[in-house]
Amino acid sequence: MDQNSRIYVAGHQGLVGTAICRRLRKLGYTSLILRTRDQLDLRNRAQVDQFIHTERPDYVFLAAAKVGGIHANQNFPAEFIFDNLSIQTNLIDASWRGGVRKLQFFGSSCMYPKQAPQPIREDHLLSGELESTSAPYAMAKIAGITMAEAYRRQYGFCATSIVPANLYGPGDNFDVEKSHVVPALIRRFHEAKIAGTPRVEVWGSGGARREFLHVDDLAGAAVFLMQTYDGADLVNIGTGTDTGIGELASMIADITGYGGEILFDAAKPDGTPGRLLDITRLTSLGWRSGIPVREGLQQTYEWFVQTLA
Repeated sequence: MDQNSRIYVAGHQGLVGTAICRRLRKLGYTSLILRTRDQLDLRNRAQVDQFIHTERPDYVFLAAAKVGGIHANQNFPAEFIFDNLSIQTNLIDASWRGGVRKLQFFGSSCMYPKQAPQPIREDHLLSGELESTSAPYAMAKIAGITMAEAYRRQYGFCATSIVPANLYGPGDNFDVEKSHVVPALIRRFHEAKIAGTPRVEVWGSGGARREFLHVDDLAGAAVFLMQTYDGADLVNIGTGTDTGIGELASMIADITGYGGEILFDAAKPDGTPGRLLDITRLTSLGWRSGIPVREGLQQTYEWFVQTLA
C-alpha cells in the first residue's frame, strides 16, 4: 500500500473509521475514498456493486457496522444481525469482483465464547457458546470472518481479519441507551456531577472484566497490518491488560470529578465474565499498543466535554 493507493474506508464517520482516516492522513495517504450513509447504503447490493465498479479502490478497510452496548443488543437483535450481514456480504463480494488488492475485515471480541479461557487466543473462535446478549451481532461477525476465509480459499482474494478488544475514544457514541460501557459511564457521571445527583447506578455486579483499547491504537494496528500482513489467520488487537467494570466506574468518576456514591445493579446482566485477548500473534508481527487506559479515558472525557457536553 503506497501513498498513491486508492483506499476506501467503509464507515469513515464512525468511531473506528474516523480514527483510521486520521492515521492514514498522518502517514501521508491522500487518495481516500469516503462515502456517508446517505451517499451509499452498504446494505444495498446494487449500490455497493456500482460504487466499487466506479471507484476501483485498491484497498478496503471494512470498518462499517451497526454497533452498540448490551442495552442496544438486547432491544434491536434483528437489526444487529441483518444490517451487519448485509454490509459485509455486499462489500466483501463486490471487492473481490471489483479487483480490490486487499480487504481488511473488523471482527469483534464478542465473537469468542462466553467461557473462553483467558487470555483468549484466536483459535478459541467457535469453541463454545456465545454470550446471549450479543449473539446476533457476534454471529454476523463470525459469518464475515468465515466469508473472508472462504473467498481467500476459493478465489485467492486477499481478505484479512482482525479482532479488536473493547474500543473507546474521541468520536464515540455517547447515547446512554445505545452506547458501550465507557461512553455511557462518562456521560452518566458527568451529568450526575452537573446535576448534583447523590448516586449513580451502574449495570451489573461490577465484577466483569474487559480489555479496553483506545481507538487510535486500533487504527495504528489496522494500518500497520494492512501494510505488512497478508495472512489468513485472525489477529487479535489489544493491550494485554484488562480492567474490572467496578474499577472502570471508579476511574471515570474520578476523572469526571463526580464525588457521589456508585451503586451496582446485580440484577442487570454483566455480559461475558471476562474478555482479555491473547496478543501474542500481534506482538510477534511487530506492533504494541501505546495508550494506557487512564490516559485514554482522560483524553476521551476532555473530547466529550469540548464537543458534546
